[in-house]
Amino acid sequence: MKFGIFLGPWHKVGMNPTLALQRDLELIELLDRLGFDEAWYGEHHSGGVEILASPELMIAAAAQRTRRIKLGTGVASLPYHQPFMLADRILQLDHLTRGRMMFGVGPGQLLKDARMMGIETSTQRERMEEALQVILRLFKGETVTHKSDWFELRDAVLQMKPYSDFDVAVTAAVSPSGPKLAGRLGTGMLSLAATDPVGVERLGQHWDIVQTEAKEHGQVIDRSSWRLVGPMHIAETLEQAKKDVEYGLLWITQYLRHISPHSRGTYDNLDKLVDDMNESGAGVIGTPEMAIAQLERLDEKSGGFGTYLIQGFNAARWPATQRSYELFAEEVIPHFTGQLDVVRASYDAVVASGTEAAEVTARAQADATAAYRQERAGRQG
Repeated sequence: MKFGIFLGPWHKVGMNPTLALQRDLELIELLDRLGFDEAWYGEHHSGGVEILASPELMIAAAAQRTRRIKLGTGVASLPYHQPFMLADRILQLDHLTRGRMMFGVGPGQLLKDARMMGIETSTQRERMEEALQVILRLFKGETVTHKSDWFELRDAVLQMKPYSDFDVAVTAAVSPSGPKLAGRLGTGMLSLAATDPVGVERLGQHWDIVQTEAKEHGQVIDRSSWRLVGPMHIAETLEQAKKDVEYGLLWITQYLRHISPHSRGTYDNLDKLVDDMNESGAGVIGTPEMAIAQLERLDEKSGGFGTYLIQGFNAARWPATQRSYELFAEEVIPHFTGQLDVVRASYDAVVASGTEAAEVTARAQADATAAYRQERAGRQG
């Protein structure tokens, strides 16, 4: 299992947006140092909360600040872009990042985004599929001629080859449209509603759809390309985690009611909201042990997946947010990577030996002391 962050991001209105953008970069620097594998930046154009208009710009900036973490568009809203121009920018990012770029795509989430661009929302998923098929052909070096009711390409070909065989991933929530497309085109999948009480029960069905469509269309797929997304904030104790999210959890939940059909409903009591999230598995506000239990549950429900992405929802203030990711790296990640197995075995072997090591050391120290005294006595005599 690998680990990363899916950063919309959500910033509480009232925070300096310039500082918020800087922290979105600083957070990825921190995750890079902590050993996280991936970070995905979102694309939104309205609402004042998810203030990243261009994931490509954030990736370019983050790439200069980091060493190893992979950086993805999470996600590029395909109906908003001329496919050739977007494909060209993504290819440039692949070169600039030396293969650390990932390409996540979706139809676009915010209703106002589409309306401001004159896009009929009922066409967004169809346009996403059409654009992605064209973009994948361009990535392969094909010359594409394609006429659509919203874009046209004439003998279009990219002037560079990709630097790497970078990951491409399609969003999925509750409906089968995402899994269907991922299977047909042989891409990875980003399950954005993986911890939703409805979405989690459909994880197994979604992977069955991916496999069925992939087989029918001659694609080869693997669970390692499947990413599950869910919110988490952890601290040393449950009580501390609750105190941390007093800053913004209720506010974020209220905001999501206006944009997501899978929001947590109306809450005016933080304790009730946290308890419901933890009990339903919709998220984790708690401890590293609770985070481990959540991941084990998701692994069982899904039948196995490749990467868990923490939804970067900024429900706590900056210092507590940083500490949450530190704790995740310190205690949760090594539980799943096996890094602690040898350490525990070595520790257990020492403890099982009782005080033997201490006694042997004490005798050696006593012998050395006696030998030195004898040596001194011989020289003085």
